[in-house]
Amino acid sequence: MKILVCLKQVPDTETKIKVAGDGKSLDPTDVKWITSPYDEYALEEGLRLKESAGAEVTVATVGDDKAKDVLRNAFALGADHAVLIKGDGQGDTLATASILAGFAKDKGFDLVLSGNKGLGGDNSAVGPMLAELLGYAQANVVVKLEITDGKFRAEREIEGGTEVVEGSLPAVVTAQKGLNEPRYASLKGIMAAKKKTIEETEVAGHAPATGTLAMTLPAARAEGRKLEGDAASQAKALMDALKNEAKVF
Repeated sequence: MKILVCLKQVPDTETKIKVAGDGKSLDPTDVKWITSPYDEYALEEGLRLKESAGAEVTVATVGDDKAKDVLRNAFALGADHAVLIKGDGQGDTLATASILAGFAKDKGFDLVLSGNKGLGGDNSAVGPMLAELLGYAQANVVVKLEITDGKFRAEREIEGGTEVVEGSLPAVVTAQKGLNEPRYASLKGIMAAKKKTIEETEVAGHAPATGTLAMTLPAARAEGRKLEGDAASQAKALMDALKNEAKVF
């Protein structure tokens, strides 16, 4: 079985975000870049299928040279092949999905895995678009996956219960938190990853249909106020503030 895992490089959630001078993008200065956490679940699932079913795992990302870090990390964890699809990685969901589809087409992948969304963008659209462009079956926001005899059974959480999706391979499956527990790279894996070759390629895709007009940071929160006095005084001051300032009642 051949598996493709689609990865995206995103800013670390602990990075202090700054808007670039153009007002439309992030300032990359001092940004720590990581693999999107939801993609980590997808990669882990691919690696488990490699271990249990002898699958071959290829990882791919759309981006520039700095995106090689996520591919090296995937090598360290156990991926067999890694491909950098050259681009800025900033296209909209359709542009990204079309590039990935162009790469995956005719390569015989039985299963394509990705996170259900890229952290930060949260569009949750690349996976379903990729499946549609490839003509593959799909299951999204999956928390349990079983592959048997060319078929898949996926479970996804819905309000009040669990939905089961079944179909035949090839398929695109997007991972949700809870699908598994991603592993950490070993020192041996990290050292071995440095010697492995990352393939580079270019794939034409749809021109972006959407663009960013402006990007601004949220307004600064007002400073908090400490209520002085004993418990009774604090309670009275809080009630007065809720009534006369916040006007919640």
